[in-house]
Amino acid sequence: MELRTLEYFVAVAEERSFTKAAARCHVVQPAISQQIQALERELGEPLFERLPRQVVLTSGGAALLPHARACLAAAASAVLEFADRSGLLGGSFALGTVGGLEGTVVPRLLGEYHRRYPRVAVSLAGASSPSLLTKVRDGEIDAAVVAGPPDGEPAAVASRVLLEDRIVAVLPAGSRSANRPMTLDEAVRSPVISYGPDSGVHAFIRRAFAAQGLRLDIAYATNDVALQLALVAERIGVALTSRASPALAADRRFTVVPLEPAIRLRKVFVWRAGTRPGAPLRAFLDLWTELSDRPSRDGGPAVHAERTVSR
Repeated sequence: MELRTLEYFVAVAEERSFTKAAARCHVVQPAISQQIQALERELGEPLFERLPRQVVLTSGGAALLPHARACLAAAASAVLEFADRSGLLGGSFALGTVGGLEGTVVPRLLGEYHRRYPRVAVSLAGASSPSLLTKVRDGEIDAAVVAGPPDGEPAAVASRVLLEDRIVAVLPAGSRSANRPMTLDEAVRSPVISYGPDSGVHAFIRRAFAAQGLRLDIAYATNDVALQLALVAERIGVALTSRASPALAADRRFTVVPLEPAIRLRKVFVWRAGTRPGAPLRAFLDLWTELSDRPSRDGGPAVHAERTVSR
């Protein structure tokens, strides 16, 4: 029983005609007739009832049809899989990134990806979250890591949570106890240093202050966290910035204070929804899933548990 014979069998069953099946399969009718007759001899019973104007399945043909379709689907899937493997040998993967990813799993993912698929040309494009979301939606890049919008990701993209984050107040060391939260009302009494309106984080912060009935005027707007901290060191004001930023780690020049109420946000990995991801992107997502279950080199967890969201 060959795949080609099963293809002919399915074509006759669906077209209810040897002539139409031959045209569909781009062969002459006698070739199809001979293959079906050989299949009937092999199985020991007729598969079609030949009527004057059409052919219909016998009970044996009806029993064979789902198995034939399954065999053809499995063969097509195998061909597609190996086409994808070939694509990984010389494909490309364009990833958009926002700032502050150096302390996340992203560098490790890219490192392992490079070692496994060295012939995939990976390109990084840095931009703001809204800009990157647009590029993903329009198919200009394959995927991106962005600040998840307050109202959720648009319907045109699928997403996976990279990390849960929150905004904190950063002040010069010794100016306040790190154990006493700062209210949003207190924060606006000083010049505020924070992200500009082109940043995806900006919307979270502005919305939180508006919910408290507070007007937020950002005196020094920059998406560069290192510059935000440099301005704090000059005692210009208080920075409202991402707690996950590696720039805050063990820097004794600053006091990091939680905000009350908390301003929470997410960094998410997004890709275009509604279409089958290309082989390079699927390989990246599979690698992420694999590393999430594997201990890191220092014995700790490799990746925090994520959830996948499709909107």
